[in-house]
Amino acid sequence: MRNDNRMLQKLWKLFLVFAKIGAFTFGGGYAMIPLIQSEVLGNGWLTQQQLVDFIAVSESTPGPFAINIATFVGMKTYGVLGALATTTGVILPSFVIILLIAKFFLTFRQNRYVQAALSGLRPAVIGLIIAAAYSVAGNIFLTGSLHFDAIGMFFAECIDYKAVIIFILLFGLSRWKKMSPILIILAAGGMGLIFYGLVPAF
Repeated sequence: MRNDNRMLQKLWKLFLVFAKIGAFTFGGGYAMIPLIQSEVLGNGWLTQQQLVDFIAVSESTPGPFAINIATFVGMKTYGVLGALATTTGVILPSFVIILLIAKFFLTFRQNRYVQAALSGLRPAVIGLIIAAAYSVAGNIFLTGSLHFDAIGMFFAECIDYKAVIIFILLFGLSRWKKMSPILIILAAGGMGLIFYGLVPAF
């Protein structure tokens, strides 16, 4: 009985944490990465590297990013029940909020106070996404720590050049060739298989 109560408390905490993430995330799944990072790492549920891996897998699998990452974190933490708790938690607030918005937004969308609030949210969302990208990039592109040398030049002790090459190539294809995101994901998986699997010494 005591173990059951502890499990329920842990599942309830998972639900509340992801309900908070779902309620205060504006701008889509990527904007929730800083919140997920803070909560998940702060509670010791995942390591930074595990979180980065889950982000990559969530982006590469079908379905909304927010639901995918919540389900992965819950499954890793407390199995199927954990996945149900996190997924329900991240969905429920936005479901309720969007119902209310759908009912009242058409009436108030021209209200200058509503427009002012939306104008403030847009740059904040961009800032959250950039902050998340910066945090994740350090784990992807660097295998060592950054230092200042004797003459003050900033350099990386160990850069993952394979990751940098993959990023530059696929960013270029996405930006200038307008390649489909599906093809980019497949290409990234193929290049990862080649660079890290078939020719690991590259």
